[in-house]
Amino acid sequence: MALSIPFSGSSHASFLCLLMFVLMYLKGAPVYGAKKEHDKPYHVVNVKSLDPNPYCIESTKDQRKRESLKVVQRHGPCSRMNEARTSAPTLVEIMSHDQARVDSLQHRLHVNSDRNNLNDSKATLPAKPGRSIGSANYVVTLGLGTPKKDLTLIFDTGSDVTWIQCQPCMSCYEQQEPIFNPSDSQTYKNVSCTSPQCSPDLQLGCTRSTNTCVYAVVYGDGSFTLGLYATETLTLTPSDIFPGFAFGCGLNNTGLFSGAAGLLGLGRGPASLVAQTASKYGSYFSYCLPTSSSSSGTLVFGKDGGSGTTNSAGIKYTTLSANSNGPSFYFIEVTGIKVSGELLPIDQSVFSSAGTIIDSGTVITRLQSAAYDALRMRFRQLMMNYTMTQGVSLFDTCYDFSGHDTVVVPKISFLFAGDIEVPIELVGILYKVGPSRFCLAFAGNSDASDAGIFGNVQQQTLDVVYDVAGGKLGFGSGGCS
Repeated sequence: MALSIPFSGSSHASFLCLLMFVLMYLKGAPVYGAKKEHDKPYHVVNVKSLDPNPYCIESTKDQRKRESLKVVQRHGPCSRMNEARTSAPTLVEIMSHDQARVDSLQHRLHVNSDRNNLNDSKATLPAKPGRSIGSANYVVTLGLGTPKKDLTLIFDTGSDVTWIQCQPCMSCYEQQEPIFNPSDSQTYKNVSCTSPQCSPDLQLGCTRSTNTCVYAVVYGDGSFTLGLYATETLTLTPSDIFPGFAFGCGLNNTGLFSGAAGLLGLGRGPASLVAQTASKYGSYFSYCLPTSSSSSGTLVFGKDGGSGTTNSAGIKYTTLSANSNGPSFYFIEVTGIKVSGELLPIDQSVFSSAGTIIDSGTVITRLQSAAYDALRMRFRQLMMNYTMTQGVSLFDTCYDFSGHDTVVVPKISFLFAGDIEVPIELVGILYKVGPSRFCLAFAGNSDASDAGIFGNVQQQTLDVVYDVAGGKLGFGSGGCS
């Protein structure tokens, strides 16, 4: 809309006042009648503010809550991984590992959809099909054993079995804390082959000669873990202690775990922490993922915590659906995407045909190709004032902001079933790939039959609430602060 201002040439003072008004309007300064910043369909951002902060800024949110664990990006300045001086992966490595994870998630969904054609009954040590741990993941620290040993684990909503590295190690990668030694704990027990916890439904195997339950997870990128399935006392907080928690005690482990002691499985299956603590927490947890640069977030179990937001009117809920093709995954229904406040012309069948999962371990959100094409086209149209540059890895819509102090970036939001709209923060719209170079932080699937994946970059700073028993997933803006 054009700005029209009446003008009289007889008044020099009036001219100056009107000129100042116009300049204030164009610069985005607050003026009477102008839209407030949060009402505008775009972000106006200082380019330098997009650079990562080298210092840790601790979140104070929910730290007082007894159910709360601190969440950090494992290579960020708030992580204990920095103390071990583990090298952070490059951008190309992050995106390569992320694509390996996405490929393996899609493989699991396709394999499960054809499960009636498979015969796994003869396997005594089954390898779960094609998973990848990825690279840019988040970690939490919890306690295991008696006396308690603190261990830093990658947390993953796409996995069920929690596992750690254990002594005596046949082969172990380097980790931050000392490797867990079962002989030092008073409460460690191997799970026997006859125990209900060693159910074939959990894809666990058995060593008949020793009557010991075993597990194996082989990831799509070549990483793997295998060892004994056992029980131990799990300590989430000083007042939240769970004896007899079933987990994998890994004796042979290798791969992209970068200093972490193992993995915390928050999937939907019966072996996950969510299922094993359901009697206390009601299959209810929530988190706020911090930006990868410098801040911390929270992982909270139970309705009393709920990221501090479960009783807040700011949380909007969509349906959390089950799907037999992926019983460990959390399926959500995307109904549309908005760019700069305008709904993109995407047919609903594009989203519904293969469905969408939300995943804490996938970095970049993957969209069905038709949805991504529409998003990319509109985003490029609105960014024509900036110089496009060569794509990098997964990204094909990139810009060089050299010479710009500020940039105007169109807002993006996702629509989910239940008529809810979730705005994506700027960190989930632009991904820094080099000095003054940023890319649209989304990617398209190569196969129309592949599911969409709502990744962790787009989840950053959101409160994400999983009410598994209630069959719903909540989103709230302004988390981690």
